[in-house]
Amino acid sequence: MAMTGETNMKGAARCGVCWRHCLIPEGGLGYCRARTTNNGVVLAENYGKLTSLALDPIEKKPLSRFYPGSYILSAGSYGCNMSCPFCQNFEIAHDARGKRRSANVSPEELVERALFLRYRGNVGIAFTYNEPLVGYEFVRDTAVLARLEGLETVVVTNGQIAAEPLDELLPLITAWNIDLKSFNNDAYKKLGGRLDVTLRTIERAAETAHVEVTTLVVPGLSDNEEEMEREAAYLASVNRDIVLHLSRYFPCWQYDVPATPRETLYRLCDIAKKYLPYVVLGNI
Repeated sequence: MAMTGETNMKGAARCGVCWRHCLIPEGGLGYCRARTTNNGVVLAENYGKLTSLALDPIEKKPLSRFYPGSYILSAGSYGCNMSCPFCQNFEIAHDARGKRRSANVSPEELVERALFLRYRGNVGIAFTYNEPLVGYEFVRDTAVLARLEGLETVVVTNGQIAAEPLDELLPLITAWNIDLKSFNNDAYKKLGGRLDVTLRTIERAAETAHVEVTTLVVPGLSDNEEEMEREAAYLASVNRDIVLHLSRYFPCWQYDVPATPRETLYRLCDIAKKYLPYVVLGNI
């Protein structure tokens, strides 16, 4: 997604992949550190550059009601368009080391690998680890080939994607796990995101695919009981069968608040279950 013709910066182009609409100078990088401008056109610099590739249990994505008991080939690149200080994958999301240690893999090669792993129970390809949609073109191109081979395509995302690229992906993705960081606008701003954008992604994805939602319960950010009640009610209004994963936070990267008390997750789980039949606790 790019809009050319910007004149306030020579050779710059406006990226249209997320709500930030970064004006990226020729050869520079957007906020996500994964998109650049070449000859006045915004491109995914991280296209096909994988930093992680592993065959994971599908429950690890996490997906609990999509091919339970199976495995999925999980691929990650580098870059992210949010700035969560407790990021568990900061080396590939926010650090240049991710770019340096990447390997070039084409969509054809990734699909071929996924097909080879069918004998181990693999059902498809999951784009995860970093924020995959900052390089959505690679997701799209791989998903087209995967569909032809009968493979599932899963996206694990923060949901901070603009409407146009999302429309390109919706017919191709068979399952989503979308991070709902908090049900509070101010909390989202602190993390460099927008709540309304994530909610739109959840709503649109639920129209075409299997959707599960993950909220990392962070003290002082996403552990408010009233907000959890509103979050669960909202998800039920979209689709009552959406699975809500409540995961326990542990100190990581730039955030050293003590780990979330287990009792907090149990209370929030009880609240969410008043609205949703499927609520799963993680990292307990």
